[in-house]
Parts: sequence; C-alpha cells; structure tokens
Amino acid sequence: MDVPNYTYLKLKMPGPCRVITIGISFQCAYECEVECCEHAVIIVASKEHAAIRKEVTEEALEPKQSARSFEPVVGAKEVLIDPSGSKGKVVHIGTMLSSK
Repeated sequence: MDVPNYTYLKLKMPGPCRVITIGISFQCAYECEVECCEHAVIIVASKEHAAIRKEVTEEALEPKQSARSFEPVVGAKEVLIDPSGSKGKVVHIGTMLSSK
C-alpha cells in the first residue's frame, strides 16, 4: 500500500514501526527519465527492424530469377570492355542521357 507523490518525487509506504519515505533529486529523476526514453526508442526501433527484415525476406526473389529478369534499357549501346581481348565482354551504355 504505497503512495507515490510525483510533485515532490517521494514514495511513502507503511513500515514495521512508522511510514517509510523514499526520495530522489530532480536531476536524478530527469536522468532516469531520459535513459528510459532512450531504451524505449531502441526497443521500438529493434522491433520495427525485425518486422521490416521479416517482410523483406518473405518478398525477396531467388537470385536465379532476379539475374534472368534483368534486361538492358531500350536504346542502350553495346561497347566492348577490352577491344583487344578475345573474351567479348560488353557493357551496355544508355544513349538517351540528358545534357546535365
């Protein structure tokens, strides 16, 4: 049967002989409040992160499918990476770039 008094930052409860009063300073109370807020932000952020990670893993495509689905942009020009090489590796460069 304790009674908190938030105005004076006191907690009173019955003891074996008399009333027990526990007090704290305003600075200490403020620091505890800030620390609790920081912990709450971290907990909420970690739960949001876990939910986002779960959504992303459920919606992620298989690597084989994503590699096959890539198609170059319309109007891209094929340019050999090494014209003297015999491997024939090419890169696609867009021909419709803005002047900026």
